[in-house]
Amino acid sequence: MSEAPKSTPRLIGYTRVSTEEQSSNGVSLDAQAERIAAYCTAQEFELVRVEVDAGLSGSIRPERRPALARALASVRDGEAVGLVALKLDRLSRNTMDVLNLAEEFDNQGWRLISVSESLDTGSAIGEFTLTILAALSQMERKQIAERTKLALAQVAREGRARSRMLPFGFRSSQNPDSITAVAGDRSKLVPYPPEQLVLSRMMELRELGLGPRKIARALNEASIMHPRSNRPWLFNQIQGLLRTAERRRALEANSG
Repeated sequence: MSEAPKSTPRLIGYTRVSTEEQSSNGVSLDAQAERIAAYCTAQEFELVRVEVDAGLSGSIRPERRPALARALASVRDGEAVGLVALKLDRLSRNTMDVLNLAEEFDNQGWRLISVSESLDTGSAIGEFTLTILAALSQMERKQIAERTKLALAQVAREGRARSRMLPFGFRSSQNPDSITAVAGDRSKLVPYPPEQLVLSRMMELRELGLGPRKIARALNEASIMHPRSNRPWLFNQIQGLLRTAERRRALEANSG
């Protein structure tokens, strides 16, 4: 008596690149899809389709990425038995997100596959490897964030702009009439007297014990409008400027 033919496992493919990777690392969506298709052919899986998230960071939660959300819904609805991606970090750069997916897939008997890492949660060694690789992926992301934070702190210590919008109370020494930084302008920031006067008044009111809401009310009642918009102050604007001023004072104290 001949055995009934085994059904071919059906998988949903997933590819992702962030904008930065598209421009600098050449992590092609097409290349990812080709590698996934070749893997499925070699392993005798049926690739139902490939879902694509273009220009989205791996730090975004899976359910907030449209293509990944569709891929997961297809697996949950029984259209496929698993999900396949080229690399683990295509799914997420957050350890808990990956482990939560892995736990759900394990509980439901689904397969989570990463081609580059030769990872298939259909095996015990695959589940163990997934935990280790996910932790390494998150560690890398944290190290990048730490390096970025240190670099921005150094920029601030040097008195240069940290973003396109210049901090309230300051202007570029090369372009004092603009509230935005010009591309390539690495000149130091200098105090801008009209805004510095407003900041000083805020700090005086703060030292008198007033909170952001009362400071906003006091400035508006004194007809001191926001100089960049010529509109009344909102308490959250005051709150943000006070926090920035406190951080700047702490930074200057530490550097001194």
